[in-house]
Amino acid sequence: MPPNKKYLTRSPVQRFAKISAGFLGGYFVTESFYMALAAWLNTGNVLMTLRFAGAILWVTLMILAFLAKNGWKIWGIYLVATLVFYAFIYFGNPVNPPA
Repeated sequence: MPPNKKYLTRSPVQRFAKISAGFLGGYFVTESFYMALAAWLNTGNVLMTLRFAGAILWVTLMILAFLAKNGWKIWGIYLVATLVFYAFIYFGNPVNPPA
């Protein structure tokens, strides 16, 4: 059964924005989230969680990027989330310095 044309993205720029936000933006958010957790919690436990739950989070963020109407808005949301997690990393290292 072919897809309904009204739900497909016609603009190649929007298609590129969604695909790149899904792959790269989702990866950036996932990695920065787990790095922020590692800065505040036990690093070994967070890294083991990243191995399994990180893939699930990345796929979820990919799907969310394709469900959005505007790919650039998703890029903005993913970049803001990544910057917030990097702020947690920056402020978390003095609290829990690496061993």
